[in-house]
Amino acid sequence: MISDCIFSSESVGEGHPDKVADAISDAILDACLAQDPTSRVACETLVKSNLVVIAGEITTKARIDYTTIVRHTIRKIGYTQPDDVFHADKVLITQALTQQSPDIAQGVDARAATGKIGKEQGAGDQGLMFGFACDETPELMPAPIIFAHRLGRALNTARKSGSPSWLRPDSKTQVSVRYQDGRPVEITCVVISTQHAAGTPRSTIEEFLIEHIIKKTLPAELLTPKTQYLINPTGQFVIGGPQGDAGLTGRKVIVDTYGGMGRHGGGAFSGKDPTKVDRSAAYFARWVAKNIVAAGLARRVELQLAYAIGYPKPVSIALDTFGTESVAPAKILKALTRVFSFKPADIIRQLDLQRPIYSHTTNYGHFGYTTHFRYIPWENTNKTTELKKAVK
Repeated sequence: MISDCIFSSESVGEGHPDKVADAISDAILDACLAQDPTSRVACETLVKSNLVVIAGEITTKARIDYTTIVRHTIRKIGYTQPDDVFHADKVLITQALTQQSPDIAQGVDARAATGKIGKEQGAGDQGLMFGFACDETPELMPAPIIFAHRLGRALNTARKSGSPSWLRPDSKTQVSVRYQDGRPVEITCVVISTQHAAGTPRSTIEEFLIEHIIKKTLPAELLTPKTQYLINPTGQFVIGGPQGDAGLTGRKVIVDTYGGMGRHGGGAFSGKDPTKVDRSAAYFARWVAKNIVAAGLARRVELQLAYAIGYPKPVSIALDTFGTESVAPAKILKALTRVFSFKPADIIRQLDLQRPIYSHTTNYGHFGYTTHFRYIPWENTNKTTELKKAVK
């Protein structure tokens, strides 16, 4: 467990090339689920310069206008300036989509198949998923990643309000937090890089970001006279988004999860329907971990789940409470299997995941919310009472 150190986490804005790709993939997923909740979607997106490539496997009864979805998503992000090379109405769109492999489908479908173990719905792939929670913030998330996300949201709100007018969609934030005895005590450094209109004075950018974004967003008690502010450290950030760098779906997995403080199994989220345990089981593991901390059973929790493709149960469940538990970890683990069902089909049912909710998760982390449980049900702490009873 973190003791005395400085730990840093980053976030990225909606206009970051990788997040543009994530947004397109999730928008396509939601469009499929809105018409056909049983859609099987694994949609990957590449963006670069004035090009968008969507590829993957989609099996659905939905009738989808991919071009309209792509352009609408880019327009919503904000790439609509006359000088944007990557522009909502001008990008070239290429499709490379096929249906889901029948070999994978028979493993996921709740039916018997030659060589398949049983008839139950199995996991859509093998892999490991982690869920993490801690009591550092009201969101039950690590402070550095939550602070970085807060800055990103504040920057995005300012940009979309039109004040100041020089803000552009691409941005990154990063926060370094000093820990003593495992608790955050000081913010030592804040980094913000934001795309801006040509000709904007550096002093204008620096003053606005420090005074109106950082100081109005981060906890005042953690900012000190020694806190370092690094604003657009290269000196200029006019060329951004896919014009400046290629973007790919699923390349910001640490931003999407715990900022590096909790482990990650490797599977990305965006563009995947809930039969893919990379996404659904990671959400489920977060739900379980958050409820453990909210129930007061431990101050810090990491849960690992592992699955085999086509198999209807996890092959392993591991729990680490980092010595912060108020109840024996073995007792907590036993209680989890009473309160939650870890089968892939039951994960979908318990969290009601076959809905067009995924565009709500694309930006500023898939975890770390205290509201909006209708769209992000894995952030709900609605199992604490059951957990408390189960460990008695």
